[in-house]
Amino acid sequence: MKFLSEYRDPEVVARYLERLRATVRHPWTIMEVCGGQTHSLVKNGILDMLPKEITMVHGPGCPVCVTPLELIDKAIWLAEEKGVILCSFGDMLRVPGSKKSLLEAKADGADIRILYSPLEAVRIAQENPEREVVFFAVGFETTAPANALSVVHARRMGLTNYSILVSHVLVPPAIEAIMDDPDTRVNAFLAAGHVCTIMGTHEYEPLAQRYKVPIVVTGFEPVDLMQGILMAVQQLEKGEARVEIQYTRMVRPEGNLNARKLIEEVFEPTDRWWRGIASIPQSGYRLRDEYAAWDAERKFAVDLPAAQEEASCIAGDIMKGIKKPHECPNFGTRCKPETPLGAPMVSSEGACAAYYHFSNLINEMDQVATE
Repeated sequence: MKFLSEYRDPEVVARYLERLRATVRHPWTIMEVCGGQTHSLVKNGILDMLPKEITMVHGPGCPVCVTPLELIDKAIWLAEEKGVILCSFGDMLRVPGSKKSLLEAKADGADIRILYSPLEAVRIAQENPEREVVFFAVGFETTAPANALSVVHARRMGLTNYSILVSHVLVPPAIEAIMDDPDTRVNAFLAAGHVCTIMGTHEYEPLAQRYKVPIVVTGFEPVDLMQGILMAVQQLEKGEARVEIQYTRMVRPEGNLNARKLIEEVFEPTDRWWRGIASIPQSGYRLRDEYAAWDAERKFAVDLPAAQEEASCIAGDIMKGIKKPHECPNFGTRCKPETPLGAPMVSSEGACAAYYHFSNLINEMDQVATE
């Protein structure tokens, strides 16, 4: 249990909380970028512990939540119209497309398989040479090395029946877009430890300097988050703005050099549409031209009409930190995990799902409904 139980120690959390209360003097709004951090904050009751001066808002760090509607439609089209074996992480299956979800397409007979690694999809392609196999490559920088490695392996093995549908997004351009939004109220960020384990922290330093916002890289356990919030508040109260690493047991400023080299070999930056938010320049990855044969969009010439988002879903405002899940009029009523209007209600990293499953809001709403 090393590196796990000690970071869930309530006595350590209480000590950081005491220091936080002694430090904070002004109201501050802090955004945790990653959905994993959001779930930990809500599930462990940390939001309720914090001093009233501190407001936590929830960022766009759920890759499933920001995967464009059109890409989900393309994945379904590949499975239904092209008859490919479509492989995906389980998180994607219940996210609504414009007409149906991948789970509904699977129920309708499409060959859609849940995997835990893209290398499993390479093996399926090797075992089924007569079938096309497509892996839905969704994620931030964290999953990019494994997806890149799957393409490298496929090329080395001469597998022409394997390709990936790329939906990679990048954190630093998202932070930049949030700070450029005139409605933003963010004073500091908790950056995602797993992303920085791969990419390091150097890309965050110009952002901290330009926007005068502290950026603290944290882990995901209660002690990590409470210490990270304290570090951010200490900077804010002193008028400082720099990058700090709380998650020192995993993150180095230079990141994982081998993983970064692999990413750079296979992918290149591109503009990317973030579902519910906007198109953010140079905020995603696409396969380089030398790997075009393993790019599902180019291989199958996928060209579908633009799809319209559910008009009443405010997921974009939630992921930009402008609103919180319970401020959506559809939260817990029209929008539930069984009938989601948007991805944040069904993703394991979605802010709406965190509030629905772990906060007291649903119980309070049910109580009001029965009175």
